[in-house]
Amino acid sequence: MSKSLSVFAAGATVLVLGGAYYLADSLVEKGGTADQTVTFVAGTEPAAEEKVETAAAGPETAVAAVQTVAAGMAKPVAAEGGAASLEGAGGDADYADEGFMPSGKLGLGREALPEEIAAWNIDVAPYDKGLPPGQGSVADGEEIFAEKCAMCHGDFGEGVDRWPVLAGGQGTLTADRPVKTIGSYWPYFSTVWDYVHRAMPFGNARSLTNDEVYAIAAYLLYVNDLVDEDFVLNQDNFASIHLPNENGFYMDDRDKVEYPVFRREPCMTNCKGEVKIVMRARVVDVTPEDAVARKRAEEAAKKAAMKAREGAGAATPAAAPAPAAPAEESKAAPAAETKPMETASAAADPALVKKGEKVFKKCKSCHAVGPGAKNKVGPELNGLIGRPVGSIEGFRYSKGMKALHDAGKVWDEAFFAEFIKNPKGTVKGTKMSFRGLKKDSDVEALIAYLKQF
Repeated sequence: MSKSLSVFAAGATVLVLGGAYYLADSLVEKGGTADQTVTFVAGTEPAAEEKVETAAAGPETAVAAVQTVAAGMAKPVAAEGGAASLEGAGGDADYADEGFMPSGKLGLGREALPEEIAAWNIDVAPYDKGLPPGQGSVADGEEIFAEKCAMCHGDFGEGVDRWPVLAGGQGTLTADRPVKTIGSYWPYFSTVWDYVHRAMPFGNARSLTNDEVYAIAAYLLYVNDLVDEDFVLNQDNFASIHLPNENGFYMDDRDKVEYPVFRREPCMTNCKGEVKIVMRARVVDVTPEDAVARKRAEEAAKKAAMKAREGAGAATPAAAPAPAAPAEESKAAPAAETKPMETASAAADPALVKKGEKVFKKCKSCHAVGPGAKNKVGPELNGLIGRPVGSIEGFRYSKGMKALHDAGKVWDEAFFAEFIKNPKGTVKGTKMSFRGLKKDSDVEALIAYLKQF
């Protein structure tokens, strides 16, 4: 194996070349000339030659350009023309005083075994370079992700607390608050596989098998709407995966394009004599407000309040004057008249709504309700009860939801209750991997809460 190395030697710099150890400055100082060649002849197993060309660069520094054909240790001997050479592998005492490192191995390490190299050589480059054999399905990946990843990244890659969001965000890169995910920002899918393989799960890195990494990667493609639910990822179809933002990245050419345009010699004359700090950012409060978003939220809140008042007025029409009645009938009449009000009160029981709000915490990582609600990992749920299934514009629904929409299915209370108890069992292929609410009381409370929006 041929290697080339340039060394700036100063003092007692040690060069280590494939097992040969020596002092670089000693090679220069021993000859005493500005230009000389020192030849190293190694032993016969393996036969090799090392050539060191040195040039003195002053009393304290030297430049050694080293070309090594094979590693070996040698012994200094006299050579014609005053040049020095190293030959064989004699005893250390023969030339210890000459300034050279001793011959033979010093017990510093060994050659790496093939299996050790393979254990470290795990990087996967675009598109499938370095990818190991294996396969994994979306279905398997969902189970593994729920067990080993969802505690940080959420069931659908929506992110928990401050942990990274992995799904969604398409079309947000030009927004004020871009959501950078695998589906919206990452350029190469090989980065996903490589990172999960070498660094995940958090706190237990390198514990996943290759098949488990394939399965998790397949599931991450699925939650980003890039493959169907029956997709199986393997080393053969890996290179066919292209993320949406692949062409959003290019080589950094600012040194050629921008630097020549903006480069100017700095002004070093007429500098200001004194610079004073007149105000600090924390006092000025320079953080800008999103006035447009605030105004929209306020208008939506007003409309919702007006709609609620109009609904309350329609639910309690003024009663027409009734003719006089016997005393016994008049006593019974108030009870009959208040019965509808009692029913309405029960439908909007504040305690039930409050309980539903707590239940909704299981949903809010993926869904939003209320003024200004927007689609997240799942669609916004304003006006859910009574609206057609799969009808939110701009949201990418699963095939199962699209089929129900085409069939005219509506989210009534009965269907929602069935779905929320067992999402995957109710709608085949739904992206909602939530395992469902087990208690009927929680379902009732959640419906009561959602009906407020």
